[in-house]
Amino acid sequence: MKTTRNPFFKKSTEPILIKKLCSLFALITVTALLTTSCNPEDDNQNETPNIASPTAQEFDNIRAIALENHTQMFTFNTEDTYISLTSTNGVQININANCLTANGNPVTGDITLEYIEIFKKGSMLTTNKPTMGVLPGGDKALLISGGEFFIEATQNGTVLDTTCSFQLIIPSSLTGSSDPDMTLWNGEIDADGNLAWEEADNENGEEEGEVFLEGENYYTNIEGFGWTNVDRFYSDPRPKTTLQVQAPEGYDNQNSAIYLSYDGEAPALAYLDTFDEDLNIFSEHYGQIPIGLACHVIFITESDGIWRYAIKPVTIVANDIITFNLGETIVGTEASLTALMNDLP
Repeated sequence: MKTTRNPFFKKSTEPILIKKLCSLFALITVTALLTTSCNPEDDNQNETPNIASPTAQEFDNIRAIALENHTQMFTFNTEDTYISLTSTNGVQININANCLTANGNPVTGDITLEYIEIFKKGSMLTTNKPTMGVLPGGDKALLISGGEFFIEATQNGTVLDTTCSFQLIIPSSLTGSSDPDMTLWNGEIDADGNLAWEEADNENGEEEGEVFLEGENYYTNIEGFGWTNVDRFYSDPRPKTTLQVQAPEGYDNQNSAIYLSYDGEAPALAYLDTFDEDLNIFSEHYGQIPIGLACHVIFITESDGIWRYAIKPVTIVANDIITFNLGETIVGTEASLTALMNDLP
């Protein structure tokens, strides 16, 4: 018997719809899981796995390269007697060649002069030449610099001495503007390779290195070769505190460093010179950081022959601890790091 389909009857689509919904839900679930696992905004965004921390030697090497990149070499003959040299940035170096000696004996002939000049934060950082001056009690505080200089004369590899002073004429425009409070400081490098500045005195305990400001230049006479600096102490009336900074795990004062750049003070850079191995914390332990200071804290280290770093804006609060992790760092060349530092306020 022939049957006739009821035109008002439709086969149910509910099972098909349910299957499609289940399939769609499964697809959304898998996609969400995959997206979550790759999302850079997850809880592990600040962790950078599988990055081996550098050795102390690798960190020292990139600093040495930076210093070499700032080194200028001059050659002159003692027959010329009064030598006047001009640096890349326009500093004039005036030397009496008759005053040069080797082991107490006068020298003649060709002389090589090694010269380094540093005027900006970026160069201070990459060469590890911060501006920390030693206070009368032995603590250290920030100096505002009119220029850092290294001068050394050699002959056939022998380091020479000088029996009289030599002169530097330094354009004040290289560090901003003329400052009549500048004096001369000598740099001392400790066993760890870190530099601190002490105000220059002569043998009688009187000020050796008076700095004279004439027109747009600083004039100073320097008694011996090595590191010198035209400086004055930074002054801020606000209450002071210490500053502590925690480095990423695996980084210490041998393979990394922490610096502090004060906003508004261009030719100056502070250095956190103590390290607690148990807490993995760098510290400015002298209590000389102004509370309320706007600044930038800088972490630097080495990575595959170039720089790894992070620059963090901070406003100082009392007894603060600032933390760096590798997820905040980037890698770059000396030129890129220097440019970022020099662009800080």
